[in-house]
Amino acid sequence: MSEKYVDIYKKLDMDIEKHSELMSALFQLFSDVFLTQKNRPENIKYFDWLMSEIHGKRIEELMEFKDKNKPLVGTFCIFIPEEIVVASGGACYGLCGGAQFSIPDAERDLPRNICPLIKSAYGFKVQRTCPYTQISNFIYGETTCEAKKKTWEILNDLHPTHVMHIPHMKGKREKDLWREEIYEFKNHIEEIVGKELTFEELKKGVEIINKKREALQRLDYLRSTKPDIVPISGLDSLLVTQISFYDDPERFSDKVFELCDELEERIDKGISVCESDTPRIMVIGTPMAPPNWKLHQVVETTGGIVINEEACIGHRYFKDNIDLDGVESVEDIIERMLERYMKIDCACFTPNDERIDKIIKMYREKKADGIIYYTLSFCHTYNVESKKVIDRLKEEKIPVLKIESDYSAEDVGQIKTRVEAFLESIRFKKSFKAKR
Repeated sequence: MSEKYVDIYKKLDMDIEKHSELMSALFQLFSDVFLTQKNRPENIKYFDWLMSEIHGKRIEELMEFKDKNKPLVGTFCIFIPEEIVVASGGACYGLCGGAQFSIPDAERDLPRNICPLIKSAYGFKVQRTCPYTQISNFIYGETTCEAKKKTWEILNDLHPTHVMHIPHMKGKREKDLWREEIYEFKNHIEEIVGKELTFEELKKGVEIINKKREALQRLDYLRSTKPDIVPISGLDSLLVTQISFYDDPERFSDKVFELCDELEERIDKGISVCESDTPRIMVIGTPMAPPNWKLHQVVETTGGIVINEEACIGHRYFKDNIDLDGVESVEDIIERMLERYMKIDCACFTPNDERIDKIIKMYREKKADGIIYYTLSFCHTYNVESKKVIDRLKEEKIPVLKIESDYSAEDVGQIKTRVEAFLESIRFKKSFKAKR
């Protein structure tokens, strides 16, 4: 693939040799983790293909946007109002930030004891090995944690970075501030395209992203609606959600709906990727940017099945749409946009009790057997919030295991041992309950 797209990489001033090294490792990992699974849905092949072209065909498509002077905005946070970028005819996508590959280069500038997501993303810019970063008009940053806030200042020296201030409470003062930030972001996009966005353009942008979220909501429902049939693995579901941050949103929605049609057929025929008594696990916590597939692979090769992710790459991203009923002006749309984004229950907020209530509600609705609280090392917001979440889960008698990890493979054995013990305890409790 690198040879085929080498001219694009040269235009983007990438380190082609190092990028080739990265992609060789990524493709081998993808093959080992995903293609060795059995009984996969037929329509997952589209997402396999897109993953194989994640730094190829998709970048070629984005170059066409760039040639037409359409905004290209990279981010790794779900607070970005992507509807505005899509409304302008541009593209919004996730940046590389889920690999250990770039971290040693980042640690020459950044402290070692900040989260691997930040170091990985920053390292990719230093290396010039992420085409999504290189092609961006600007990188969208936000103030969801202290490490990110300070990293944006340094990153801005290497690449234009627009920082949106996300308040940490949800009162009226914070809502007013957030509204101003959305308008400022909209103005920034309008400066790039050289015109004000119209009501119809904004409405169309919202409709496109709403449809993408509806597709992911349907997938989330189907993978967990039956307690004895799971029609798609957690690994494949995670892959689909991760690709939602890279693919063209309209094409992606159509492909997810096709996949969901097949999953409905599999459910009707009783086709499941696991035995009916397999422990059903919810994974909650910090996001898993590709190629961070470690925890899902461990769970699903150890006798469990992941049925949900309560994370930014997961339910937190797609759970709410923007309500367009009755909107008549640009101001109406921005207000509805504000309302939607204020429902995100990121751990940056205080208090954040609605997140805990949501987790318990989801656990019961999805008939899960246990929860794994996953947090990246040094992700202080989710790590600290785990105390309140886990205490409440224990009060509710919900089995829970906390895993703290990074992007290296060094702790796979240790995680596997702990997950095995957790799944065994769930099986024992289910067996004991069945005999009563």
